[in-house]
Amino acid sequence: MTAETIYAPCSGLGQSAVAVIRLSGGETGRVLSALLQGALPPSRQACLRRLCDPATSEEIDRGLVIWFPAPGSFTGEDMAELHLHGGRAVLARVLDVLSGQPRTRLAEPGEFTRRAFENGKLDLTAAEGIADLVAAETEAQRAQALGQVKGALGKQYESWRQRLVSALAHMEAGIDFSDEDVPSDPATGKLHDILGVYGEITQHLDDSRRGERLRDGICVAILGPPNVGKSSLLNALAQKDAAIVAASAGTTRDVIEVHLDLGGYPVTLVDTAGLRATSDEVESEGVRRAAEKASQADLKLVVVSPDVALEHCKEALRFCEGETLLLMNKADLLPQFPEFESQWDTKYASFFGEQESIREQLAISVKTGAGLSQLLGCLENRLTSWFSQISAETPSLTRQRHRDALRECHAALTRVLAALGAEAVEENNILAAGDSYNRAGASAMGKNTIAVELVAEDLRLAVRYLGRITGSVDVEDLLDLIFSDFCIGK
Repeated sequence: MTAETIYAPCSGLGQSAVAVIRLSGGETGRVLSALLQGALPPSRQACLRRLCDPATSEEIDRGLVIWFPAPGSFTGEDMAELHLHGGRAVLARVLDVLSGQPRTRLAEPGEFTRRAFENGKLDLTAAEGIADLVAAETEAQRAQALGQVKGALGKQYESWRQRLVSALAHMEAGIDFSDEDVPSDPATGKLHDILGVYGEITQHLDDSRRGERLRDGICVAILGPPNVGKSSLLNALAQKDAAIVAASAGTTRDVIEVHLDLGGYPVTLVDTAGLRATSDEVESEGVRRAAEKASQADLKLVVVSPDVALEHCKEALRFCEGETLLLMNKADLLPQFPEFESQWDTKYASFFGEQESIREQLAISVKTGAGLSQLLGCLENRLTSWFSQISAETPSLTRQRHRDALRECHAALTRVLAALGAEAVEENNILAAGDSYNRAGASAMGKNTIAVELVAEDLRLAVRYLGRITGSVDVEDLLDLIFSDFCIGK
């Protein structure tokens, strides 16, 4: 059991109706008994008790106390929670008393969850899911994080690891007991398992980063020439004055970001400087930043308007790659500019027609509100389409750390299959290719014992990379980085 007992407020600082303080560690029972000036309450029952200063016996507050003896607690250690009145003075006094207790200190960020991991209460993916659940701002983020906390992602990776461990055991049996009565090709019976894991990891990696995009938020960049109403559009979608709007060109000179919840999905809406050639140094930097955001955006809203000549849109049109939605703002002005539509039809409509990613073009008016509901519906439909495959049954990658480890695992399995006679792994027919791999593998296994040992080492590496994701092997160097992003008290 950990030598030091930790404590922390886990309900946030400041005045509130109720404040919660959490303790964990071997000294929790002694500290709690000192605060209560008596016996510990029954385990896992909320009991109303007086809390006193052990040094003076002065009553500090009355509140609910819950005692969680090890190992039946979140951290696997003795734990307690104090539910107190949420005044600043009450919280400060109790924390001050706790700080004076021997072998007791304030917890570091994420230390409760880290102890839960170290005591085998959860794996690293579930621990990371807790951090995501605390940080979730939309319904879709909450659902994804909760599935990860419940172990959906960890179970998937552990299943792959166990299947590879079994294949590795069969292969090593043939190496270690080559002179005994064991099959000459002990791994060939497990090739279908290796192929199955390889195929599932391939599909898991080929996910368009849905899980990471949902966790971090979709970036939607608003692009276009000056004075087409980009900042007004951002303000309308955000329903607040987030960006300065003026009639003069070049008002927006930096990137402005607003976070939205669209249909339960997180969106970062980005207003950018008007795209045009300019000699102004500050505006040029704004245009450069706009181009940078455009290259990083998951979806681009390219805005034009009838009162801005089409030739001024050329800078924006060159960003119409990938997911793009074309918006013609100020549609209420079309009667005043009858030449706009004809010029559009002859000069630019054909260009956009060739862009498969630009599936929709909308006419809107931020001033009158026309078309804005259709725009929001379009955005929500795209988000739903992107994330429709995410569920608790088919968990998605949520972190670059997982992706990097899976790529290393995938590369190791590729070497395994190649060494066993697979010249190539067909992307859409992996399992059907198993019979030919079995025959080739049996031949390779019988030819060269040293080659089999190298194959076993690659298979061992694949198992190790999967173990690093869940924390079952060799992750000590990662723990400080992972848990440093947690809040204190969690």
